[in-house]
Amino acid sequence: MSTTTRSRKHTFFGVAVLAGLVLGALLGFIAKQGDVSWLATTLSRIGDVFVSLVQFTVIPLVFTAIVVGITSLRRLGGGRTAVQLGGRTLLWFGITSLIAVLIGIAVAAIGNIGSGVRVTPSEDAVANIAERAPGDWWAFIQSIVPTNVFSAFTEGNVLQVVFIALLVGGAAYALGDRAGVFVNFNRAAFDIIQKVLGWIIWLAPIGVLGLLGNAFASYGNEFFQPLISLIVAVYVGCALVLFVVYPVLLRFVGKVSPLAFFRKSWTALQFAFVSQSSGATLPLSRQAAVNLGVPRGFASFAVPLGTTTKMDGCAAVFPAATTVFIANLNGIALSFGDYLLIVLVAVFGSLATAGTTGWFTMLTLTLAAVNLPANVIATGVAIVFAINPILDMMRTATNVAGQIAVPVLVARSTGILDDEALRSSADLPLLDDDATDDEPKEESDDDRPAESGKDKVPANA
Repeated sequence: MSTTTRSRKHTFFGVAVLAGLVLGALLGFIAKQGDVSWLATTLSRIGDVFVSLVQFTVIPLVFTAIVVGITSLRRLGGGRTAVQLGGRTLLWFGITSLIAVLIGIAVAAIGNIGSGVRVTPSEDAVANIAERAPGDWWAFIQSIVPTNVFSAFTEGNVLQVVFIALLVGGAAYALGDRAGVFVNFNRAAFDIIQKVLGWIIWLAPIGVLGLLGNAFASYGNEFFQPLISLIVAVYVGCALVLFVVYPVLLRFVGKVSPLAFFRKSWTALQFAFVSQSSGATLPLSRQAAVNLGVPRGFASFAVPLGTTTKMDGCAAVFPAATTVFIANLNGIALSFGDYLLIVLVAVFGSLATAGTTGWFTMLTLTLAAVNLPANVIATGVAIVFAINPILDMMRTATNVAGQIAVPVLVARSTGILDDEALRSSADLPLLDDDATDDEPKEESDDDRPAESGKDKVPANA
């Protein structure tokens, strides 16, 4: 596919997404103000179908991507190099999470969000939240290890699937050629899922129309208005991480132009925003990292790992700002020790954000860490739940930006970043044939030693 044709597809996709946002908000407003029940129901169903389409790909996508990614590390220099890359990746995950949570706290504290706000959720909403199991550290750790391999997949437990994938991928790596058939099967399965997801991506404008329209039709201005300070705080905090922190790190640590980063990752960020799913965005994120010069083998490992452990929006900015909001809403003053606990939970609790309800676990872990009363937590979360779709859009885009940026930083620091691919003017494909057809050619010879310790990446990847 020519660069001109691909650029036109990107432009069309971007315009269509913006049109979906505007039209969704307008239709939701009409449904709410005019009490048009059939329109509200239609918007809800459109959003539900889109979310279901996105979610059903996440579990198989994450498993196959991690298995293929781990086995692909063989070409990057062996076990020692793999351990070094993994260690540096986790270190940068922690560093950027620390920066993000400090920004979240600062924005919320400076804006004094929640003070003077009066909003009361319905009793049913509070009761539903109170019935859900709150975040618990020991329960969280125990839940990582599945008691049944198959139930982890059938029940959609992303953390357990990641745990299984890491073990299976590590075993396949150790077995080498003897696991070749299994690895090739997973690679083919990943390509098939990626192709299906490529078709789903084109439905994003319709999906966001339904999601945003349903949010406006369900709650209207009377609920959004009192919570505008929280919405603004989360968006400002995420924007600072997305458009300031990452570009500064990329420029001065990764020696990468921020403009090149956003140009090659913008499609992934757009889809993350409208789909509200890091997992569903994984193929786009991985391709963006490859286009930025990250070796395909390392990108296949780091980006899938980041979909469950690199959540600067959901695990850092959001819980920090929301905890301050809920405390101020109830007239509770947070101490320096409380703020320190928020930071520690954000840095070490990112794993808790895996899965579609991970934000709930992370938020309740943070609220419990600062010792807020159970009734305050239930009421506060019920209030936030109403605007969660709006918050989740920006949170997820920030998550995905970090999942792309960190592999670039690690690749540069270890000397494996491909500057030729980085300088290439090729646009990020929307998972079309050009994006998937080079994959088997690229990864069919995993067991051969890498030349000069570098994974070759086609300039037009």
